[in-house]
Amino acid sequence: MARTTISSLFGNSPVTPLQNHMSKVHDCVKNITPFFESALAENWTEAKEHYTHIAKLERKADKLKKDLRLHLPNSLFMPVPRRDLLEVLTMQDTIANRAKDIAGLVLSRKMIFPDTMGEKLLEFTNRCVDASAQAKRAIHELDELVETGFRGVEVTVVENMIRDLDKIEGDTDKKQKQLKKYLFKREADLPPVDVMFMYKVIEWVGNLADRAQKVGSRLQLLLAR
Repeated sequence: MARTTISSLFGNSPVTPLQNHMSKVHDCVKNITPFFESALAENWTEAKEHYTHIAKLERKADKLKKDLRLHLPNSLFMPVPRRDLLEVLTMQDTIANRAKDIAGLVLSRKMIFPDTMGEKLLEFTNRCVDASAQAKRAIHELDELVETGFRGVEVTVVENMIRDLDKIEGDTDKKQKQLKKYLFKREADLPPVDVMFMYKVIEWVGNLADRAQKVGSRLQLLLAR
């Protein structure tokens, strides 16, 4: 019975649930863009609908995380150590959590960003979503790495993916600094409390890319073993 349960969860690959979790995490993250589009237009009814969807996806990701932790076999039976998979899982989970945090904060305060800041904020957000998408692509190569014993051409493919992820994260750092610099110039024209929360939102959006890069870094450590 236990074997049937584990088989139904893992399918043909012990990393399939991890990949499914990352897919759900990215589904959560990519909805931040339409959320911000609604928030910047001050369409709070629509923004709330996007938040509700993000929260629902985050709960689904959380359920996948709990199922994986519950049913993950001991490393004796796996080509990848149990501890390493759980560390990647935890990093992935923090990305979805942060996406929900961002939408929740903006919605609860009905934050109104300066008009001229909206386009830059969306560009920044989209680039952070790109980081999540790239982390997802890399994680979805993990079963191929397992099949090849972490050797050969597949390793080079994944290493290039991780390098691209690092470049994307570097882009988000630059955009984040530009946004903060712009906000600094506008501080005197805005309520101080609003400014404080705008800085927090910018920081949290940047966290999406930072945490996606950490997923790539953990995968890179697996390649080195």
